[in-house]
Amino acid sequence: MPEALRLEGVRAGYGATVVLEDVGFSLAERDALAVLGRNGVGKTTMLATIMGLTTFHAGRIEFRGRSVDRLAVHERSRLGIGYVPQTRDIFPSLSVEENLAVAGRPGRWSQERVYDLFPRLAERRAHMGNQISGGEQQMLAMGRALMGDPSLLLLDEPLEGLAPIIVDTLLAAIQRLAREESLTVVLVEQSAKLALEVTDQALVLNRGRIVYSGSSAELLADPERLGSLVIAG
Repeated sequence: MPEALRLEGVRAGYGATVVLEDVGFSLAERDALAVLGRNGVGKTTMLATIMGLTTFHAGRIEFRGRSVDRLAVHERSRLGIGYVPQTRDIFPSLSVEENLAVAGRPGRWSQERVYDLFPRLAERRAHMGNQISGGEQQMLAMGRALMGDPSLLLLDEPLEGLAPIIVDTLLAAIQRLAREESLTVVLVEQSAKLALEVTDQALVLNRGRIVYSGSSAELLADPERLGSLVIAG
């Protein structure tokens, strides 16, 4: 399988503050990667660095064989990197339908395809962004990212604080995107077990460095090791 994403010796952070140290891994097209670790170890920073939102100090980021570490955020987005931040960043004063429309770009994803993935959004299409539930806002944030027609989707803690039924809906959508829609997915999640169940590969970060890189299934099958690496889920 061709390579979707590669990081080599990445050192990045915010201004002079370095958060990530010598981070490197590769991810094949259509694979799903769980990024795990305790709070404050650099998980969100890693996604933000891939997207171009941090201070890049050293290393290399390649997307589909092309170096992107010096490209602006909008250029990375045009190449096919989609990002759903923890803050969701939907427009509260626009309707669900308008939120999707303003994010649209020619490609495989239309509003109707997003509604097929998330039928609840179809039911709420006329509601404003601030009139829908937190779970529906998360679906909308993912739908907005998909409207940009990404081949790589970065998800920062999409399950945080949501009811179990909504968590199940989002996990099913993530699995569908990777397995049926041919997207490459990087999922940052506090609930380690849930993340490992829907991904192929896993990374565990500690103090900005990778301390585990390997199979999600193997880590899930070794609760003692998982517990020693990750406190959560």
